[in-house]
Amino acid sequence: MRKKALVVWGGWEGHTPKESAELFTAFLRDSEYDVEVSQTLDSYLDKDKMNSLNLVVPVWTCGQITREQEMGLLQAVRSGVGIGGWHGCMCDSFRNNTEYQFMTGGQWVVHPGGVIPSYRVNIIKPDDEIVKGLDDFMMTNTEQYYMHADPSNEVLATTTFSGDYEGIDWIRGNKMPVVWKRMFGKGRVFYTSLGHTVKDFDVPQAREIVKRGLLWASQ
Repeated sequence: MRKKALVVWGGWEGHTPKESAELFTAFLRDSEYDVEVSQTLDSYLDKDKMNSLNLVVPVWTCGQITREQEMGLLQAVRSGVGIGGWHGCMCDSFRNNTEYQFMTGGQWVVHPGGVIPSYRVNIIKPDDEIVKGLDDFMMTNTEQYYMHADPSNEVLATTTFSGDYEGIDWIRGNKMPVVWKRMFGKGRVFYTSLGHTVKDFDVPQAREIVKRGLLWASQ
């Protein structure tokens, strides 16, 4: 039986939600998923549809979500629907909604220096299926996310902050999760802070991590 996915995109255009959504929608369809693409958070209100899904891919930065929309999403994930996403399109979506943040496992708080020349991603659980076979790699000309992250996350990759930007030297040497997975009730949750714009996914490891993460979340 073919799996079902819902991709919901919108919000701040600086994160290229349309282009990034299209990239991974094509991947899911190539992987024989039936994919519905939506530009409205009202999609989360249809309980029967939500409960029929294997995967939700939220691609929505900032904005606001109603209590009813939020609960439609959270209840679906809690009951066993997987969710997976990246960067601010999943973990800087609805800043006032702490229950949503509890589900995702983290929230962006700052990116020192904005778009910086480079930073390294370190694989710390090389036997996990999402990162297996991948070596440490560099991200260039992009944002390095400093996040508030849930201690119950299973962290698969990290990055280390230099403390060289904006006078924020007290975070020098701090290791920050870049890729994690977790459970929310019966639902699998995958997240990576990579993917500031669709161009970040030109890095093969970044693109592969999202592909594997989406497949894992929808198992």
